[in-house]
Amino acid sequence: MSSLPLPALPPRLPSRVLVTGGAGFIGSALVWALNQLGVERIVVTDRLGRDEKWRNLVPLRFEDYLEADDLMAPLTSGALGHFDLVLHLGACSATTELDATYLAQNNFAYTKHLAHWALGHEVRFVYASSAATYGDGALGMDDRDNSTAGLSRLRPLNAYGYSKHLFDQYAAGMGVLPNVVGLKYFNVYGPNEAHKADMRSLVHKAFGQIEETGRVKLFKSHRPDFRDGEQRRDFLYIKDAIAMTLHLAMSPEAGGLYNIGSGEAHTWLELTGALFTALGKAPVIDFIEMPESIRAKYQYHTQAEIAKLRATGYTAAVTPLADAVRDYVQGYLVGDHRLGD
Repeated sequence: MSSLPLPALPPRLPSRVLVTGGAGFIGSALVWALNQLGVERIVVTDRLGRDEKWRNLVPLRFEDYLEADDLMAPLTSGALGHFDLVLHLGACSATTELDATYLAQNNFAYTKHLAHWALGHEVRFVYASSAATYGDGALGMDDRDNSTAGLSRLRPLNAYGYSKHLFDQYAAGMGVLPNVVGLKYFNVYGPNEAHKADMRSLVHKAFGQIEETGRVKLFKSHRPDFRDGEQRRDFLYIKDAIAMTLHLAMSPEAGGLYNIGSGEAHTWLELTGALFTALGKAPVIDFIEMPESIRAKYQYHTQAEIAKLRATGYTAAVTPLADAVRDYVQGYLVGDHRLGD
């Protein structure tokens, strides 16, 4: 439904791929991108639950689907056959999740089991970490120090970020981090995120607000050094995120942690302005109080350092914010389309 293509990728394609979280936002986008490259020997796992995440799978081509809790037994027994790439996107990504035990089991222990299997079978293992591991960013957001000591200095602000940080630290401590690829995704937005409820991007939420009321609500700033709407994020379009992901997956020399971001910070006002422009409307914004429950954990500025990614040979330009928002709005949100429709 869109005229904006997937950025060019190197020709080193996997023959058979396991994608966990493959019905989710980034996972289903990866399956779509692999399909665009002619890769269809894909096994997808997820927890479909009661939302409409299943709709992301409808246009995609893959061999088999398993619920996530049914994966490990046939995988470890060999019943699922050979894979040469695991893209592990399956996780609870809710930054507001308070059940730390659930996060430790679902995001940390599951990742450990899958990583040990992949390493033991010499299968390329690529997993989703998160920019949430950086906490408030006071120590910077540089992905180059992958040492145990370097990672131990980070202070995630929420249980989700900590669950991701746990595996980064574990892999570093076990000495296997250079043999896998961990992806610290920043603020990714784009088609196939409709099921994410409160974790949807502002673009998706604001599109619905504009359709309903003609206005957008943004949080007021509670820091004197940031005016309302000028909190800044590193926003990255999903098509760039998956191009970066597959580039690293297909680059055997790549290993360790990598920031997946645009390398540039934009304000919420810039993002909403691009949305209104894509809809041909003048901006109308209301500033509302930020809930007390998130004020102490709110990130006011995120910006990925992507020199390490560039050093692996990723040369594609990042899609400009206005172009990406227009592609998302006009190609997908209007008409409620998924990737591959």
